[in-house]
Amino acid sequence: MTNKIKTQTLDINKIREDFPVLAESMNRHPLVYLDNAATSQKPKSVINRMHDFYSKQYATVHRGVYTLSQNSTWECDLVRNKCREFLNARDTSEIIFVRGTTEAINLAAFGYVRKFLKAGDEIIISEMEHHANIVPWQLLSQEKGFKLKVVPVSDDGELLMDAYQKLLTEKTKLVAITHISNALGTVNPIKQITHLAHQAGAKVFIDGAQGAVHLKVDVQDIGCDFYAFSGHKIYGPTGIGVLYAKRELLEAMDPYQGGGEMIELVTFEKTTFAKPPLKFEAGTPAIVETIGLGPALDYVMTLGFDRIEAYEQSLLKYATEKMSQIEGLTIIGRAKQKDALVSFTLKDIHPHDIGTILDQEGIAIRTGHHCAQPIMRRFGLPATARASFAFYNTKEEIDKLVAGIEKVKEVFA
Repeated sequence: MTNKIKTQTLDINKIREDFPVLAESMNRHPLVYLDNAATSQKPKSVINRMHDFYSKQYATVHRGVYTLSQNSTWECDLVRNKCREFLNARDTSEIIFVRGTTEAINLAAFGYVRKFLKAGDEIIISEMEHHANIVPWQLLSQEKGFKLKVVPVSDDGELLMDAYQKLLTEKTKLVAITHISNALGTVNPIKQITHLAHQAGAKVFIDGAQGAVHLKVDVQDIGCDFYAFSGHKIYGPTGIGVLYAKRELLEAMDPYQGGGEMIELVTFEKTTFAKPPLKFEAGTPAIVETIGLGPALDYVMTLGFDRIEAYEQSLLKYATEKMSQIEGLTIIGRAKQKDALVSFTLKDIHPHDIGTILDQEGIAIRTGHHCAQPIMRRFGLPATARASFAFYNTKEEIDKLVAGIEKVKEVFA
């Protein structure tokens, strides 16, 4: 009953009015945008704020004594504090601005792992990881000689936690795991994963590219050492993201890049570095993208994650029920704890063909391996079709998706 009440408090029609693209047509049909796991659409508050900043307030940050620059710096600092509040980090010094989750993972890899791991050490990842949470660790494992170990996944798409516990040893130095799988929708028990890793003496990196969009994140409650998310997936601009890391780790880590702004003193003999967060933010930052992230976070925090989660779960339940009734359709990933997306196959029809025909009906979904080829191989598939939902989607759009899939079947009958 509580979730039903909370769901009803979201004014979906008003929300949809906030996102201009949702009123557009595509291929002579009203746009049905169901590729939110790849990137989200942007509300007018984000679009207008970035336009206004470019028009009236733009200047470089940290480097000017003039008022325009100081105001620009102040605005960016406000967003950094908003990110701290969003994640419930202890201090703004634990919030590093990056281009996105991928850069955040690479920063942790080359700033922390390269410095502290050695041959014989081990990193644990899972079978459901995005390539961004696989490749950086592989690159370093080849350089440093440490070993990658992989947590297997059940037929329902859930991590096998017993196997995870067995993989943890005194050699485990880092566990790098996704909060929510972008290919299956599985929501992983990251607090339990973190607790077990810490008992073994390992640090924990959480890929929150999907998690921070759909669930309230409290890094202090989770206890993780690193958490990352991307602005463009949470209704903000591309080119900006956040790496949270505990202050003591940032102080011990090496800079990821060298350049202006991240220094205290440079001579030809030696450079001393600024304190976090600037230590990891070399060069002129993505100023306007940072500014745009602020209203994006405001938007979701104003809606409230309790209401967002309740509504998106109602969409997931409705879509799962409707799509399960389609003959020949198989849903890939049926975890008990699941995010608002449905990956599926349809008979022997290639996912790209499914996506192409749906596009002619104005329906935008994702097709392919979703930058998660290992989990595709786990299920014996080259690719899936994926419909992923946001709080601005509706059950009527899901009905259009179902009708579109039936049309795909007619084309290939």
